[in-house]
Amino acid sequence: MFALQFDCSDAVQHRRDEPLALLVHELRSPLAAIQNAIAILLLRGREESLRHRMHELIERQVRQIALLTSSPWQMSGAGLAVMPLQREQVDLVAVLVRALETATPEFTERFNQIVVNLPESNTWVLGDPARLEQVFVNLLSNASKYSDVGGRIVVALHVDDGFAVVQVRDFGVGIAAASLPQVFGLFIREDSAAVRKRPGLGIGLALVRSIVDAHEGTVSAASDGVGMGSEFTVRLKVRP
Repeated sequence: MFALQFDCSDAVQHRRDEPLALLVHELRSPLAAIQNAIAILLLRGREESLRHRMHELIERQVRQIALLTSSPWQMSGAGLAVMPLQREQVDLVAVLVRALETATPEFTERFNQIVVNLPESNTWVLGDPARLEQVFVNLLSNASKYSDVGGRIVVALHVDDGFAVVQVRDFGVGIAAASLPQVFGLFIREDSAAVRKRPGLGIGLALVRSIVDAHEGTVSAASDGVGMGSEFTVRLKVRP
């Protein structure tokens, strides 16, 4: 009886800690982007165009932090409850550029080689720009984390049959075939040595799926196996 009571208490405490873990996870990227922008301003702040860009980045990340802290994610069973979206016509190219900028500190820390293939014209979707940026920051951060130091990451956007298709490809640790069906589960991480030695709680991909689902889009994962890298694909309906 004592053991059963202890297990229940521990489970309750874990559930109470989950929203805080989610918030801490999502605050890391905007805070790192702000820190990086301040460092750039201190070193190269005399360039007017650069100062303007860094000020915009800091302002955007402060808004993102305000959004995250004012509407924290709520647990819903084994997943995440969908938060209200502020829908508007959004240029997905611009969203990806901002996400790449936000993820730059992680790329720099791990010496990633970033290959970006984006269309020159706008790609319009109906969505929440801040939440969509969250999607791609998480996918980019995930790609960086599970790549080797100096590893290549490819980001591409194209339109196919009325859908904007964004692909984030890395050449890192990969995903075992048996783990692919659960890869978007909350607090689920692959039980392999390559994954265990990298920090993480298994939150980012669950957030990605929740946000993409709320936009009536799809997200999928593919990998040829352990050590063969991974590719994540997001599909969102194009708004003419």
